[in-house]
Amino acid sequence: MLLKRTVTALFAALALALPAVLPTALPAAAQECAGQNLFEAMPPAQLAELRAATEAVPYHRGLFWRAEKGGMRVTLIGTYHFADPRHDLAMARFGPEIDRAGALLVEAGPEDEAKLAKALQDDPALIVNASGPTLPERLTPEEWRTLSVALEQRGLPDVVAAKLRPWYVAVMLGISPCMMRIVEERGDAGGLDHLLIEKARAADVPVRALEPWDTVLTLFTGMSLSEEEDMIRTAMPAAEYADDYAVTLSDAYFAGESWLMWEFGRFDAYANSGLGRTQVDQQMQLAQDRLMDRRNEGWIAPIENAAAAAGVQGKAIVVGFGALHLPGEHGVLRLLERAGWTISPINVEGIGNGG
Repeated sequence: MLLKRTVTALFAALALALPAVLPTALPAAAQECAGQNLFEAMPPAQLAELRAATEAVPYHRGLFWRAEKGGMRVTLIGTYHFADPRHDLAMARFGPEIDRAGALLVEAGPEDEAKLAKALQDDPALIVNASGPTLPERLTPEEWRTLSVALEQRGLPDVVAAKLRPWYVAVMLGISPCMMRIVEERGDAGGLDHLLIEKARAADVPVRALEPWDTVLTLFTGMSLSEEEDMIRTAMPAAEYADDYAVTLSDAYFAGESWLMWEFGRFDAYANSGLGRTQVDQQMQLAQDRLMDRRNEGWIAPIENAAAAAGVQGKAIVVGFGALHLPGEHGVLRLLERAGWTISPINVEGIGNGG
């Protein structure tokens, strides 16, 4: 039962790439858990600094976009991987586009999710380190006490938590215990990605994955011991107010400001992780590179190939993935722009986009 529960939570967290280590890790239906919007309680000067850091990022605001090139057309949908009634607004707008699309591309389709779950059930070593030093041996006593309490709240007792791999711990810390209960009760995260897939399958539109199903299991290979430990330290501050983080995240997403949450994670770690700014920046860059940038670069060819194949039939394609993959110099929008695509925003009434 424990493994089944952690498998569900793992996929829910990693599917977005709004990390828990950052934001590629996000909580579910935030409106069902009690919490406050952290931006509302932030000192004005700090919030202004946070927004200034966000403003410098290309395409930092917006969820829905059109890309066009040589007669090829792509609708790009930045998703939130957890259930929320506001997804109905996006589905009302994009459902008809999916009905007539040549294909829907997503991070992982149902078959991919099933393969991931089976791999984790068949090989616990993917998330459990049975032979190396335990986390209590790698962290300070105070760090381990704080961490063990946070993981216990997420259904992971000390005897299990002590041997978990650091990347998995960092992911789990980004998920609110309340949200984990909701995901478990539902049986899935119920996010916009799943709604897009359900719509495509009902319309007999092919659903294809942007990357191999086991990509999430290889994201953090090759890290040094100190990098792994600092990844946990960077993730720990948000674990203490995960419900607030979940509410803030969902509010930011539906305001079209997902990147604001990424920068919030950085500033929160500056203040509360015990690491210096340089260490935090290194961790954030490492996470961004592995969770987003490298994957984004690998998605461009599948998107272009699918758009070309659909274009021959006079059709467009729809592509849905976690909203944090859209912005930045190595974000999907900028990468397509560099490849000669014309990018324009799509406005959906009731959801912030901004363009």
